[in-house]
Amino acid sequence: MTNVNTNYTDIFSSMMGTSGTDNNAFSLSDYMSIKNGSYGKLLKAYYKKQDAGTAESAEEEKKQLSLLKTKADNLKNSMLDLMDEDLFEKKTIKTKDEKTGEETEKVDYDWDAITKAVNSFADSYNAIISATGESDNKKVLRNATWLTQMTEANSKLLAKVGITIGEDNKLKVDADVLKKANVNTLKVLFQGAGSYADKVVQKAAQIGNAAVQGTSAGGSSYTNNADYKKLTSSGYLFDNTF
Repeated sequence: MTNVNTNYTDIFSSMMGTSGTDNNAFSLSDYMSIKNGSYGKLLKAYYKKQDAGTAESAEEEKKQLSLLKTKADNLKNSMLDLMDEDLFEKKTIKTKDEKTGEETEKVDYDWDAITKAVNSFADSYNAIISATGESDNKKVLRNATWLTQMTEANSKLLAKVGITIGEDNKLKVDADVLKKANVNTLKVLFQGAGSYADKVVQKAAQIGNAAVQGTSAGGSSYTNNADYKKLTSSGYLFDNTF
């Protein structure tokens, strides 16, 4: 049997170009550990430990992306409310004097409704900025960058209606300035195809789609972007043997 073992070692040495002094040499003992399954068990133990931390991290990222999808939908919906043409039409507004209780009517824009809609947009926009800043998903970050750049490009118009951009890219609404704003400026920003509002709706949808893709990607290995992709290397094929 000694001669047989020696012959096997010689065969492996000649096939792999190994030598007895090479620590990376493929030896007969390596072959036997693979054959009897001990190597496979070792691999499984190793990957189980590695995958535990990776899977936990990926699961947390998926939760963040799911929450981000909800926030993206909130931004889209709040902007769609601002795009409602009826919001910027004059209405019969009833007011009541708090001291006398006397009610009066006047035809004007419903500035309380407009202010509420603008504040809702700003809040949902700021929520997206915070959420995307915590994400490692490249598609999400790319679309969030485009969103902030687009907002910056409209900063002068936004300032005219009381919306300013902070150093943290978040929006702040000055209600007093807003209620004195020219309605035509509001319509330019928030009405019609190609407007700032229309572009925000599109970008919010793209951020939401990127989040969905990040949570639903399938495969056999989590990446640092929480994408679970199938390995196609020979190592993956070899590991599946055990």
